[in-house]
Parts: sequence; C-alpha cells; structure tokens
Amino acid sequence: MKLVLASGSPRRRALLGELGYEVSYTSLNVDEHLSSPLPAAQVAEHLACRKAAAFPIDTLDEDSVLVTADTVVVLDGRILGKPADRDEATQMLHSLSGRSHTVYTGVCLRSQQQQTAFTESTEVHFRQLEDTEIAYYIDHYHPFDKAGAYGIQEWIGMVGIERIEGCFYNVMGLPVSRLYRTLRERFESR
Repeated sequence: MKLVLASGSPRRRALLGELGYEVSYTSLNVDEHLSSPLPAAQVAEHLACRKAAAFPIDTLDEDSVLVTADTVVVLDGRILGKPADRDEATQMLHSLSGRSHTVYTGVCLRSQQQQTAFTESTEVHFRQLEDTEIAYYIDHYHPFDKAGAYGIQEWIGMVGIERIEGCFYNVMGLPVSRLYRTLRERFESR
C-alpha cells in the first residue's frame, strides 16, 4: 500500500514518512470557511473530509490511500486558528497560559473503494507563562503557521507544557498510532 499525503505541513510530512510506507506528497487548496456552525470538536474531521473530497480520486492509484488531516486548538469552546501576526500570537499564548485546552485532529483516509474518518483529541496543560517567555518564543520560532500559535515539539512545549492527556503526535498534527491502526484494519486487508 502507498500513501498520498495531501498536506503542506512539514510536521505531517515528517511524521507520516516515519511509518514505513511509501509516501508521496501533494497540496490541496481548499476553502476552510464553514458555511454553518459546527461544534468545535467536529470541525477538524469535517475539514479533513472536505480536503479528501477535493482530491481528484481518479488520479489515485488502486493500491494507494489518500491521507488528509486538519488540526484545531480549542479553548473554552472557541477555536484558536493560526495567528495572523505577532500581536495575535501573543494574545493566543496569553490565553493558553496557566490553562488547559483541547487539540483535535481530524483525519480522513480515502481509497478508490472506501473512505473512513476519525477525530483524535488531546488535553494540553500549560503552566503560567511569563511575558518574556512568550516574546522569546514568538521572536525565535515564528509560530504563525501553527494552530493556537505554538508547536508542542518546539521550545515553548519543552518549557511551558506541564502535561498532556492523550497522543503527543496528535498535538503536532497527526495522531500517528491511531492512523497506523486504522490503515492496517481498514485498508491492508483488501
């Protein structure tokens, strides 16, 4: 089985590349605007399925599986997207400081014969962050391409996250263990 990852995320590319499958990469340009409100816990899977639907399935080899994903950071029922600038990143990190939030990653797997999707969630607990720590992180790591304005694998994750409940890799953007199990159960037995 071959995998086709439709994502521009370097983190997803690196994680999927470690699973031992032959992987090719492509990007999709999909409108992520929601026309009607959805519960925050359902948004990531909805967007992952929308990305899969936008992929031209007739270009997928018979022995290939398309992988699409989306990750959202949710605090108090509100989705924190990717920050537009330094000020927004600072605001987001201040709002996460000393609190816990949930990271949801939705994954859609699609072959010529079938499609399945799932959502994985992880609780992330930040300690109280100092203003100087937030400024240092933003100035040195430029987290403008990350939901919630942080990467767990970066400096802020090492010094600011007290604990997580759930999959570490889910917070990076791809719940690798669950993805692997789903591929084996649903797609390798064909």
